Amino acid sequence: MRRSHTEQPGGNRREDWRRGKPLPPARPGEPSPATRRRPVLIGIAGGTGSGKSSVARAIARHVNQKNLVVVEQDAYYRDQSHLTMEQRRKVNYDHPDAFDNDLLYDHICRLLRRQPIDKPVYSFEQHTRLPQTIRVEAKDVIVLEGILVLDDKRLRDLMDIKIFVDTDPDVRVIRRILRDIRYRGRTIESVIHQYLTVVRPMHLQFVEPTKRYADLIIPEGGRNQVAIDLLVTKIRSLLPRTDRR
Repeated sequence: MRRSHTEQPGGNRREDWRRGKPLPPARPGEPSPATRRRPVLIGIAGGTGSGKSSVARAIARHVNQKNLVVVEQDAYYRDQSHLTMEQRRKVNYDHPDAFDNDLLYDHICRLLRRQPIDKPVYSFEQHTRLPQTIRVEAKDVIVLEGILVLDDKRLRDLMDIKIFVDTDPDVRVIRRILRDIRYRGRTIESVIHQYLTVVRPMHLQFVEPTKRYADLIIPEGGRNQVAIDLLVTKIRSLLPRTDRR
């Protein structure tokens, strides 16, 4: 079998026998990865309420779950603890600058090097990051999902499969209203106002254009069984035979 080699900074050569993408270079003082096999990184983007999480769950149902981890971009909203509550409410959370993509990129690189991370925990009621974190171990399949995961070129360049979930706007806004009222302590008036003044304009300006980077566009999210079957087949083809289910 032909192997592709990549040259890393500092002259250290690493190889990824499964495909051409290189491992992210280790930071100074970090140990080398325990294995040469690079995890599969899948990016799932799409508008709010499009069904990104349902696609991630569908993948998890078909891939051995002990070998899969999901990382949500929503966990990487910037910490707003230095702001008053009134100031936090005025932050545009649908703009790319609302996310701490430097930390997210660093954490994805660590997982690709098979190192654990401490994922942030974000409170949507308090509009800020909580003190506690969640320990996440590296797995053979990493799913990164969020509205703008395809916006950052650094993250795109790490992905093996890039997905955009495309769902009609009326369906998305209804899902957003239900989610924010049930799980994020919002009123229907505040959700509708935010959608019209912030969410929709940001979707058109930043989220929708990232569709052009997708390898696969999935209408209707996890309900599109044909697309899910094709996606799972591709994922399994990237995994060693022993890790497939």
